Amino acid sequence: MAEFSGKVAIVTGGATLIGAAVAESLVSAGACVVVVDIDTDRGARVAEGLGARGLFIPTDVGDDAAIAAAVAATLARFGRIDVLVNAAACYIDQGAASPRADWAAAFNVNVFGGVALVQACRPHMAAQGGGAVVNFTSVSGRIAQAGRWVYPATKATIEQVTRSQALDLAGDGIRVNAVSLGWTWSAPISAMVKADRAKADRIAGPLHITGRVGDPKEVAEAVLFLASPRASLITGTTVAVDGGYLALGPEGRGLSLTELL
Repeated sequence: MAEFSGKVAIVTGGATLIGAAVAESLVSAGACVVVVDIDTDRGARVAEGLGARGLFIPTDVGDDAAIAAAVAATLARFGRIDVLVNAAACYIDQGAASPRADWAAAFNVNVFGGVALVQACRPHMAAQGGGAVVNFTSVSGRIAQAGRWVYPATKATIEQVTRSQALDLAGDGIRVNAVSLGWTWSAPISAMVKADRAKADRIAGPLHITGRVGDPKEVAEAVLFLASPRASLITGTTVAVDGGYLALGPEGRGLSLTELL
């Protein structure tokens, strides 16, 4: 599969399980991929696994100078930027007790980091006739969650920013979409269940129509579609890659209204 042959993608949060799956899938589809992350050890390992078409650039997406340097290094190595995947995130959240500093730190990474990367990549995408951006949001941005104020607020903001970016960048030939994840196998979930994926499935099962946590590869497939020419008419939208989490709703997997009556 060479759908992305000759294309160059930047994947922020590329050292994470989900980010790495996206990077690997892009390389398998023919792209050159720049892994951007603050985790230098894991980031380097992911890029090494990508071979000659992979590059790791240690980057704090909360730092504009670091973002500018990452974009410059990408252009120096590969000469162009076609795809930006904003998967980097932090999970700072103390709910009602969250101080101003926590709000600022979370928005700086989850929202402003992605926005700054779009701003930095835009002129280079525009100069070559366009590109695609895929932002990462979450079901957390659509529902109330006890004890969580900050993280869901950042994810809800990303959905709105995605719509605005799509409108303003359309003239440059740049499409902007988002993927909204449900429970997906990742470091935070793995830590919560002590690496017991079967346990994660048991906990997540009642919350998802699919009855399980998602796999990073499944998320990667959705990202590849949105970044590809096959999605040429899709922009300004958020695609639920959540195993039916949001569709399930408050009635869960219980009895139907008819059965209850």
